[in-house]
Amino acid sequence: MQKIEKLFDVNIVLMTLFSSLETIRDHKKVELIYDMEATIPRELRGDSTVLLRLLTKMLTFVMEHTASKEIVLSLGAPQDFLYEELMSFKIKETNIAREKVLEFLETNLSKDLEILEGKIVYERDSDIHLDIPFKINELGYRRHYRLPDAVMLDKKVLLICENEKVSLSIKKMFDYFHYDIDVGFDTFKSQGNDLTPYDILIVDDRLNTEAFEHIIARVQQNIPLKYVLLKDAHIVEKKTISVTTNLIKPVTQESIYELIVSLFQNGTHDREKISEDKRNIVDLETVLQSPKNDSTENKISQAVVMEANLQTMIESKKGLVLAILDKEQGEVNTKKMGLKYANELKNFLDTFDHSDIYFRELVNEKATNKIKDFCIDLEKHARLIGAESMLKFADIVSLIFVYDKLDMLPIYPGKYHIELQKLIEEIKKELHIK
Repeated sequence: MQKIEKLFDVNIVLMTLFSSLETIRDHKKVELIYDMEATIPRELRGDSTVLLRLLTKMLTFVMEHTASKEIVLSLGAPQDFLYEELMSFKIKETNIAREKVLEFLETNLSKDLEILEGKIVYERDSDIHLDIPFKINELGYRRHYRLPDAVMLDKKVLLICENEKVSLSIKKMFDYFHYDIDVGFDTFKSQGNDLTPYDILIVDDRLNTEAFEHIIARVQQNIPLKYVLLKDAHIVEKKTISVTTNLIKPVTQESIYELIVSLFQNGTHDREKISEDKRNIVDLETVLQSPKNDSTENKISQAVVMEANLQTMIESKKGLVLAILDKEQGEVNTKKMGLKYANELKNFLDTFDHSDIYFRELVNEKATNKIKDFCIDLEKHARLIGAESMLKFADIVSLIFVYDKLDMLPIYPGKYHIELQKLIEEIKKELHIK
């Protein structure tokens, strides 16, 4: 029989495998975890159909006969994957009798292993270890995942997950990109419970609460923290407040790569410097591990706390005395983008003159999505020209959406009218327009 050598993506095989085992995973309440070495090529040549069939048989057998609630499938490959190399597929400590494991391997997998030219490696009693040769798609291609932009490099991650094995697997995948990743409450506490140094916070969805999302929303007003939920694939989407995106299980090197790209693809090369004096202290262990109480009294209490938080944040922003038009900052911003400051001031006038009337109409119509779009556009243009006071206004309105307090919106058309008139006056002075 001629050996099949078609090009395939190992990540697709693993995702298909995970889906095909959904019924038995749910029935046995087993968590399947992938532990992938950084040396695993993204694309291989071989028979992916037979590989998928073999891995399905192997994992089904283990799930049917083990008492373990966690199964880790480890994939390994040589450091230098030159042309055709052996890839290892291991399940350690199956807690199944050696005789039963050997009988299964030699009876049920021998034909597929023969097709793949693979072999059984006899090691520890209850371990399963298969070595299968595959060819690499691109010779000499050492780095299988390359981040497309320098802005995606040098990030710091905090991972809070209930499952230690899942945590270690994800950590290894972030290590591939040379990210600095802290895992667990103890490590975070040793850093002073301070979220300020982190670019990404990943939290197990089972720990997440609405109250915690409001806390993170407050932190995100100070630092550009990306909040990611680690979720099971079957969990139904629900409304979130401060979540940037989700990381769906099973986690593979590919999904970590895609996560990083999605989080930072619109980033800038110049990272904002955060003052070391300004810290964002959150006792994550206390907040995330406190018992969940869904009683009516607790919901009312949380609502009161959240409204108080919103009022506090609005008042703190109101207390900031900011320039109506910071010409120096605006010139820096426009120069970075290859634009002329005067042209962008004129563009702002053309776009937003009399927009206070439009904003009032949107609020009266309760056109929520249009208000959001308007505020996003306003914030973008205000930031570009250095309209710091207007930017503060846009931030406050965005908080109202974050905290879902749309009943507060009716007072803001009047506030916007005042801010807009002051800004237009300053822009006209700068452009020498009467």
